[in-house]
Amino acid sequence: MNPDEYLASIHLALVENAVVERYQVVRQRVTSQSRYLRVRIELVNGDFLEAAEFFSLKANGINIIDYRHQWMDASRTQLRARWDNAPHHLTLNGAPHHCHKGDESCVVPGQPLGIQEILKIIANSILS
Repeated sequence: MNPDEYLASIHLALVENAVVERYQVVRQRVTSQSRYLRVRIELVNGDFLEAAEFFSLKANGINIIDYRHQWMDASRTQLRARWDNAPHHLTLNGAPHHCHKGDESCVVPGQPLGIQEILKIIANSILS
């Protein structure tokens, strides 16, 4: 899959995933070497997700370089989870990938996650 196909698959997931009520592209940047997408997503239960992903092509597929996906409650005051790879929890397994669960101080190891994977995680939580 090339970067354009991957970007198109993200847009398709935003349209087809049952947990997405509506979404807005905040920024999309395409260069010869990389792609960036930032979206704001209203979820079917009223919650809010802001997701951003910067990626490029590598020999065996897509390389997610940088990401930040923040899931908030409907009031947008309570963090449900934030997945990112900011290098500030380097003692965790899998660093810099980590997840803040329900509170900034509750940080657990993570793995690189794209927007499509986050939508699946949230859908499993909300729709189950």
